[in-house]
Order: sequence, then structure tokens, then C-alpha cells
Amino acid sequence: MDTYDLITRNAEEVVTDEEVEALAADPDEKRAYVGYEPSGVLHLGHLLTANKLIDLQDAGFEIVVLLADVHAYLNGKGTFEEIRETAEQMREQFLAYGLDESQTEFVYGSSYQMDEEYVLDLHAIELETSLNRAQRAMAEIQGDETAKVSHVVYPLMQALDIEYLDVDLAVGGLDQRKVHMLAREELPSLDYEVRPCLHTPIIADLTSGEGKMSSSSGTTISMEDTRDDLEEKINAAFCPPTRDPEPDDDGNERENPVLELFQYHVFPRFESVTVERPDEYGGDVTYEEYEILAEDLESGELHPADAKGTLTAYLDELISPGRERLDELRA
Repeated sequence: MDTYDLITRNAEEVVTDEEVEALAADPDEKRAYVGYEPSGVLHLGHLLTANKLIDLQDAGFEIVVLLADVHAYLNGKGTFEEIRETAEQMREQFLAYGLDESQTEFVYGSSYQMDEEYVLDLHAIELETSLNRAQRAMAEIQGDETAKVSHVVYPLMQALDIEYLDVDLAVGGLDQRKVHMLAREELPSLDYEVRPCLHTPIIADLTSGEGKMSSSSGTTISMEDTRDDLEEKINAAFCPPTRDPEPDDDGNERENPVLELFQYHVFPRFESVTVERPDEYGGDVTYEEYEILAEDLESGELHPADAKGTLTAYLDELISPGRERLDELRA
């Protein structure tokens, strides 16, 4: 796999191809970043972008992980002391998951976001950005929560972080696209360069195949899940024998989350995947490519139950180092 293909593997969107191709031509000492609001135990949403960070490290990039304590404070996630304690736990989990500590810089937002230069730049962006534009970029408000001024400032800070972290590439889930587009629109007003960005997919809800797998609603998988937890959740997962399920009775589009987890979590981290089966059901079969596994599920060569059992085993192997590190931190 060449450098560009490795950088963009499993990306839902690349903005822009030309800019990322230029980085791929000379990736050494280039810096890529993801920002995470310290919010507790890592779940598969965090780990999907972490997989991309590992790809980027393999391509030669230095990685910057923003532990966004100020953002979390603005989002009402606790005191700074509480948030920083959570952030340190997240740092340990990322390293246990596979990020190379020698190529990863962890940065607290509060280490620079309260400096005079940053604050003045933030005010400058506020002057340039309409309220409607900031509202379009801000994260979805949960339930019936009333939007606050802090929610509007939040995406403006995210845009400015790209400059202050001195990075060459911004990475995030597809739900961060509006923020990255805001940065590309507004940073030039401060005479700062725009940066390219990669957006990873959003994995569907595990039980329904609809919408987004979320730790705030529905079923998700996290680093504290035991093998038994994983088995129970994945056995109950929506897994029709197709990559393109029919919409539900209400017309809601659906995906196959079991296949998505193979594609975005398992195959990027393992050279091959072995499905263990009794001889009477075809015996063991090893897959070196996601596409072949997906084709076998669709053709009936691979039973959904066997796919689920295999997925459980490989996800358990991926998250077990982080689970063990959490146990150590809590002891």
C-alpha cells in the first residue's frame, strides 16, 4: 500500500485530494491532529479515529492528540480538575490501544487557549463569523438542551486550534466536517493557512443499523467491556446477509454495523482474520481482505453467527490492553 492509500484508507472524505497528495509525497515530520473532549472511557467512536492516527504514524506523521479540557468545560462536563483526571485516563487508554508514544504529543487545550494571543485571535474570528454560521458548525445539542453561548464559541475554538497546534492535517469523524470547513473559510481572515482534513465514517447503531453508534443512546462498545459484554452486544447486533440493508418500516436508512466494524476496526489492525468453524460447517477460513469476507457473508458462505463470533474475538483482542490499563488505574 503506497503512502497516499495508507493515509486515506477508510476515509469517508478527503479535503482536498491535491493537498493530501502533497503531504503523502513528503510525510516525514508532518503533523496530524485529532481533538477529543475528555468524557470518560474510550469507545469505538474514539477508536475509529485512533485507527486513522495509527495509519498516519505508519506513514511517517507525528501525531498530536488534543485533550480538549477547555472545550469540555464549555460543554458542562465538570470542573477542570475532574476533566483533567479523565483526560489522563484517556491518554493511557490511547497508548494502550496502540498509539506510539514516541510519535505522539498529548496537549491540554488549557496550555495555550487562555493565552492573550489565542484569545485575541478568537475574538477576531468572532468578529468575522456570523451567528448562523457558527450555529451550523456547532455540535448537535442533546435532547431538549438549550443552546448556550459557549456552544457557539466551541467550534470557533476548534477552528483556531488547527493553527495553534501547528499541524499539517486535521482528522475527525464526519460529524466534524462543518468545523473543518469553518476553519478553511475563516483562518485566512487572520492570515493563517488552511489545512487539509480527513473525515472518518460514522458507524451505525449496533442494534438497529440506523443513525450513529453513540455512548449517549443505544448500544456502544467501549474499552471497559469484558469479553462477555462484547459477546452479548455483538450477538444482539443487526447483521443481515448484505452490505446494503433495506430501510426499516419507517423508511430509515440502515447499514450493517457488523460489517462496518470488520471494515473500520478489525481489518486495519490485523493482517488477516480467521473464522473458526467446525468441519461440518466448512472448517476454518482465513480472510486477508475485508471485501472477500463481505462477499462471503452476502453469498451465504459465511453465516452471520460465525461473523459475529469472529468479530467478538478480534474486538476483544483490540481493546483488552486498554481494559487492563483502566483496571490498573482504578486499583
